[in-house]
Amino acid sequence: MSLYFDIKIADNFKSNSQKIRVLTEDWVLRTAFCPNCGEKDIVQYPNNRPVADFFCSSCNEDYELKSKEGKIGIKIVDGAYSTMIERLNSNSNPNFFMLSYDKSTQAVRSFLCVPKHFFIPKLIEMRRPLAPTARRAGWVGCNILLNNVPESGKVYFVKDGVKLPKNSIIDKWKETLFLRQEQKLSGKGWLIEILLVIEKIGKTQFTLVDIYKYESELASLHPENRHIKDKIRQQLQVLRDKNYLTFVSPGVYRLINHSL
Repeated sequence: MSLYFDIKIADNFKSNSQKIRVLTEDWVLRTAFCPNCGEKDIVQYPNNRPVADFFCSSCNEDYELKSKEGKIGIKIVDGAYSTMIERLNSNSNPNFFMLSYDKSTQAVRSFLCVPKHFFIPKLIEMRRPLAPTARRAGWVGCNILLNNVPESGKVYFVKDGVKLPKNSIIDKWKETLFLRQEQKLSGKGWLIEILLVIEKIGKTQFTLVDIYKYESELASLHPENRHIKDKIRQQLQVLRDKNYLTFVSPGVYRLINHSL
């Protein structure tokens, strides 16, 4: 896997945004494989397709590409807020490829995929409407908040210039596919929030007492729920049933094949 762009293909483009779009899309087509099936069958959709940029011709997974110079950071600028929320409610959102690059070397710095099953409303931040003087006055965009994505939802192909093994990429992708079985955004949101709490605890083996320390934080996110501890235990049971963690002893859990 080469991390360098083929800069010659952008010679006929004048604007920097067009050049970067061409270079990054070409790099994905030449280099990336589908983390869902492992095949190198990534195909580009025709330009301006509203849902996605690429698809896998073997398993039909959709992917949208977001590129950024320098570090990816905690926010990624996306399109219209209303369109993104509509996607979430209809479950038609694609998986997201996130690519950061070094302008001086014309090389990929980091490249990851956030699976579509991690996208919940909490992940989407509404931006301010464009000013009345703007060409698209009143248009409202959004940001994708990567700090609300658990590490288990960040499937890195390249991290800080280091390429990861293909098998580890596919294995990490498979670990959280159970989230697709949860049809309701509210149920999926609870599971993702518990995953975030487990990461904050930072231990492979943890207790209910460890998680209960975040009860007030979870209660603030779900003011309508007056039985937070019951909900926590329920979500841990789901994660156990999905082989994400295992029961060790009363009130004690351990992650399966996961490192923090």
